[in-house]
Amino acid sequence: MKKNLVILTGAGISAESGLQTFRDADGLWEGYNVYDVATPEAWRRNPEMVQEFYNLRRKAVLEAEPNPAHYALAKLEEKYAVTIITQNIDNLHERAGSSNVVHLHGIITKAQSSKNPNLLYDIEGWELKMGEKCALNSQLRPHVVWFGEPVPMIEPAAKICSRADIFIILGTSLNVYPAAGLSDFVPADAEKILIDPKVPDVYLPKLRTVAEKASVGVPSVVEELLKRS
Repeated sequence: MKKNLVILTGAGISAESGLQTFRDADGLWEGYNVYDVATPEAWRRNPEMVQEFYNLRRKAVLEAEPNPAHYALAKLEEKYAVTIITQNIDNLHERAGSSNVVHLHGIITKAQSSKNPNLLYDIEGWELKMGEKCALNSQLRPHVVWFGEPVPMIEPAAKICSRADIFIILGTSLNVYPAAGLSDFVPADAEKILIDPKVPDVYLPKLRTVAEKASVGVPSVVEELLKRS
């Protein structure tokens, strides 16, 4: 029986594919104040600007390519029961071949109803236009969890973490909640590996740290795990 291997990924892995990421330090994302483009209030105030912002982010995602870290993680499915829990809104894990990805904050290649967030639609190409509506006749918006909105996948993610035999933390500072709290659900006796060039100040039992960027550290750890199994 395959061991359960759970991987929590953050902005660091996408950054190596050239995607700019929001950082708490300056509160800016591609030059925009995040509260002007990533809140329900921003959508109500200026939906055209919010739509344009995410159209450009979607275009960048579609032009980006998975990097060696994405491809290495996909290889783990040969020997392990792998679930990737990602804070990222891109689809690079799926494009690299990972088959079981939980998107905590949504995925930018889908649209959702402004009235019912459970009504989801695939977006053709990179542009979601004003005037495109759902079955309830409301404007379609990006399928992205904005600041101030609930994170509906956090409870399923916590259950997945509670069954982990091996838990990998990758490219995340563990500063953004509720995602940062997922490590609390991982069994104490599970093996834990943190890969990041700037190792955050975090204590977890049985934690091993690899102070490398994702494209270097991940292939090395994956090779070790595949040999071990």
